[in-house]
Amino acid sequence: MSPRPKTIAEIDTPAVLIDIDRAERNIANAQKAAEAAGVKLRPHIKTHKLPFFAKKQVEAGAIGITCQKIGEAEVMADAGLTDIFLPYNIIGKAKLARLLALHRRITLSVTADSATTIAGLAETFTDPGRPLKVLVECDTGAARCGVQTAEQALALARQIDAAPGLAFGGLMTYPAAGAPQGAEAWLASARDLLERQGLACETVTSGGTPDMWRKQDATIVTEYRPGTYIYMDRYQVKQGAATADDCALTVLATVVSAPTPTRAILDSGSKALTSDLLGLPDHGELVGIPGARVTALSEEHGKVELSDGATLAVGDRVRVLPDHACVVTNLFDEIYLVSGDRVVDVLPVAARGKLS
Repeated sequence: MSPRPKTIAEIDTPAVLIDIDRAERNIANAQKAAEAAGVKLRPHIKTHKLPFFAKKQVEAGAIGITCQKIGEAEVMADAGLTDIFLPYNIIGKAKLARLLALHRRITLSVTADSATTIAGLAETFTDPGRPLKVLVECDTGAARCGVQTAEQALALARQIDAAPGLAFGGLMTYPAAGAPQGAEAWLASARDLLERQGLACETVTSGGTPDMWRKQDATIVTEYRPGTYIYMDRYQVKQGAATADDCALTVLATVVSAPTPTRAILDSGSKALTSDLLGLPDHGELVGIPGARVTALSEEHGKVELSDGATLAVGDRVRVLPDHACVVTNLFDEIYLVSGDRVVDVLPVAARGKLS
């Protein structure tokens, strides 16, 4: 086993670097913003997948964490996280058995958007003394999962409320980016309908990093689930949620070829840099080298196009700011925590690859 690098210069490439000072600042800023808005923070760990940072988020004031899959939640529970929300439809006996085992260990809540999903939960969770909290997922404009009308939300809330081992917990959404007002109007209508029928919405939970920073006088949301905010990325910069100086994640890469004065090739392709564009024209930019963009990816090669006088030579080491930090994290077994040029720690990406 090789000794741990002491400086960035000693790290082999490609590798993920996390600027711990920026990440901790982002954690503190998000917590402060949530408190100013009067909402509870329940960060999504899909971005970092690290118990290390999940614990720091809770220590900063988060009420718990959000995980997208049971495997992620199991990793976090094993690490000592005790309050986990799974905003996902859990289907099938094998997953339901794992969910029940997890429920016996920690405070757990989930979502559902169909009678079939709720029926499976009701068949598995039967203890009225320790019911599973279930929220109804609502499609408020993102066109992914979720009930389509307030009346449908009411029907599912009644089904949850009637199951002895379940407890209706409220409403959940992942809104369309840039349209939080429409989502809040949708949720307010559904909440009011449910409460008129005697079904109180203890929690109204929403997510999305870009919109958490917007100014607002009041909100129906009681809980917010941002994920990318801890690292930020080029998309968040484009959306106005961050500056380049807020971005904590970069990919350290080496120039392995320089065929022309305006083209260089990195040792980081689609297996190190996400192919997600998120509306951006290229896959990443080289930090500190204006006019250098990653314009194409094959599996092990990243094509950089150079302009504005930028130059690269074979052997140069660069740091790439990717479009989408969350996917990059899931491509690596470990990350390097750095502060300046110093390596603070090397951490396994504990929840990486947990697909179920």
